[in-house]
Amino acid sequence: MEDEVDRLVASWRRERPDLDVEPLEVLSRVSRLARHLDRARRLAFSEHQLEPWEFDVLTALRRAGTPYQLSPGQLLTQTLVTSGTMTNRIDRLAKKGLVERLPDPSDRRGVLVRLTDEGRDRADQALAGLLDQERAILAELSRAQRGELAGLLRQLTAPFDNIPG
Repeated sequence: MEDEVDRLVASWRRERPDLDVEPLEVLSRVSRLARHLDRARRLAFSEHQLEPWEFDVLTALRRAGTPYQLSPGQLLTQTLVTSGTMTNRIDRLAKKGLVERLPDPSDRRGVLVRLTDEGRDRADQALAGLLDQERAILAELSRAQRGELAGLLRQLTAPFDNIPG
């Protein structure tokens, strides 16, 4: 079965035989797959009236376990955004009733961000929708192939995930 990347690589090999275009065979497919995944994520989240960034914050809180709360700093670490961006996101989610700010009992100047019941329900429903979309994307692969692909992709992503700072 031929795909668009095969055609792209063949064209570059014809036009630039002096270059090794082998990386395109993998990374162009990863890039194309990322675009399809982004569309699937947006669809799954929109069905629950959530933007991707809202899902990211809500699910970071959901994964924290009961009582589903984190400090803004912990949310920054998990979502990789700036402090100003996170403050804005927390404000917007609080206005929607999906999170609430509480005083941090261990730091008088600090706050904790807690998931509301509605925020938890929306995160759970959106996650279920996302998993349906992702299963559809992976449907052509056997369980063994999915495991092998996950391991190979982990080898590529782990160095980026373990960079200090």
